Amino acid sequence: MKRFSILFFALLIFGCKNEPKVENLSADDIINKSIEVAGGDSFNKSEINFDFRDRHYYAKRNHGDFLLMRVTINANNDSIYDVLTNAGYERKLNDMINVVVPDSMITKYSASVNSVHYFSVLPYGLNDKAVNKTLIGEEEIKAKNYYKIQVTFDKNGGGEDYEDVFLYWIDKESFKVDYLAYSYNEADGKGMRFREAYNERYVNGLRFVDYNNYKPKDKSIKLQDLGKAFENNQLELLSKIELENVTVDLIDLQ
Repeated sequence: MKRFSILFFALLIFGCKNEPKVENLSADDIINKSIEVAGGDSFNKSEINFDFRDRHYYAKRNHGDFLLMRVTINANNDSIYDVLTNAGYERKLNDMINVVVPDSMITKYSASVNSVHYFSVLPYGLNDKAVNKTLIGEEEIKAKNYYKIQVTFDKNGGGEDYEDVFLYWIDKESFKVDYLAYSYNEADGKGMRFREAYNERYVNGLRFVDYNNYKPKDKSIKLQDLGKAFENNQLELLSKIELENVTVDLIDLQ
């Protein structure tokens, strides 16, 4: 009987030691893993070019310093350069002539340029100081399990649209962002969008995706419920977000 007891406790201890550990990840942990899978620190020393809806975009990032540019060809075949840096915004004609932009339009143009570049490299950028991340649960979409992260922004440093709220569905195994949703202010209330990632590709180690861009058919659907609404065919496809001719140069810019 004594030998049986010793054997029983030995097996119990051995079994406990070999039980898989449950990893309790915070929102920061999940976002960090997601950024790493997408390219990690390489974003911080990159030059990225791509085309989007008949405009060319260029981004240069150097460990906190940045230059984000949009090039538009107008009806006169002139090139309009909208440039956003740490120092602010400026517009040039044919990359030479400075264009005076009214103060009322600077915020609009800056936000427009920043928005395209912001979405192009997600989840990079979600560790900025003005970003607040909360793990609000887990959810299954199309038979895959996801962490569900809510992102809000501080007023100070959060940009013109700091009141927007984002949700990210991050695959629990691959830590890739497969879906995202956000709410934004409209004249008649809150607007919402849901995006489904597709056409994943890695360019020089950095992950890029395109998106199917949806809106809810029923305006009463809440932001937190857009994942289930997508599964239940309660969303309407508005557009496709497609980045073309993506190139990446990784340079030690310091």
